[in-house]
Amino acid sequence: MANPTIGAGYPRALLDFAVSKGADRQTLLKRSGIRAEELNQQDNRVLVSRYVELIEAAAELTNEPAIALQFGEAVRMQEISIVGLICEACETTIEVGRQLNRYAALVVDDGGEPATLMRAIWKDNGVWLEGPSEIFTNNPLIAEAEFARLVWNARVMFAGSAEFQKLKFPRIMHFMHAEPGYRAEHERVFQAPVVFGSYWNAMLIDAEFLSLKQPPVNRYVFGVLSTRAEALLKELENSKTTRGRVESLLMPVLHTGDANMDGIAEKLGLSRQTLYRQLKAEGVTFEQVLDELRHKLALHFLSGQKVSVNETAYLVGFSDPAAFSRAFKRWTGASPRAARSPKA
Repeated sequence: MANPTIGAGYPRALLDFAVSKGADRQTLLKRSGIRAEELNQQDNRVLVSRYVELIEAAAELTNEPAIALQFGEAVRMQEISIVGLICEACETTIEVGRQLNRYAALVVDDGGEPATLMRAIWKDNGVWLEGPSEIFTNNPLIAEAEFARLVWNARVMFAGSAEFQKLKFPRIMHFMHAEPGYRAEHERVFQAPVVFGSYWNAMLIDAEFLSLKQPPVNRYVFGVLSTRAEALLKELENSKTTRGRVESLLMPVLHTGDANMDGIAEKLGLSRQTLYRQLKAEGVTFEQVLDELRHKLALHFLSGQKVSVNETAYLVGFSDPAAFSRAFKRWTGASPRAARSPKA
């Protein structure tokens, strides 16, 4: 995988967890190469490689080699990802699996097809929940944390369920990586035998777990969360196109007058000609991207009725309000003042 990313909620929560155990926040950030501002919003993206470096630094600075396991045990997915909130709002455990994989890219994204985070495999000896993603294969500490989180999410979710209390969850754990020096901590967290050096990352469970119904949920909340998650998926997909990358770089500089092709090409590490060719392959020119972005943002600012026409002109990169008015009429057929007027 080339430069996979993870939702910023994960490193942010790990950072807080490690600090609570005595590690220094600034040292952790410096050791991992993660900037504090990257963690301001949990839906931001952070390189998986830096997240792993953060886990390793946390283990060293807290003198706790099993910190990834303990992090998964202590911190629920719904606290660090919208995907966790969606899974919490599902009616059944089967639906949890579907939603987890539907929005997998919001958890981990490698720029290709969305990962399958968990899947059920039926074998002669029972049902296995496998984590087939290369993220788990290539990063044992992430595998440990997320299997521990899966187990403890279920234990907390079904703490009051008599049906769940009859089950052994899990019955056995398998990890592909070699045995670390803290097997006892694995067995404490999972409360089951643990096999290392296996051919897969998976856990054996009672089949009855798959038919459990989760505590009653508000389906309206589920719908709101799903709508937001769909928007985040679209944003993530757009960020992979040249157009999406250009738009993201244009947004903060529109008002400065520096929204030019040469400057954006330099920020992308491309020549002007290469940027031209890449945009042409997507059916647009730089001028079209800039013009359409100005149009979209102008409508956004004016529809809110909190920004004046002249302020909107400045925000979308016009130093002359008259030029902005002409452009707005070209975009919409109406004047910006008419667009800002309250609707009857």
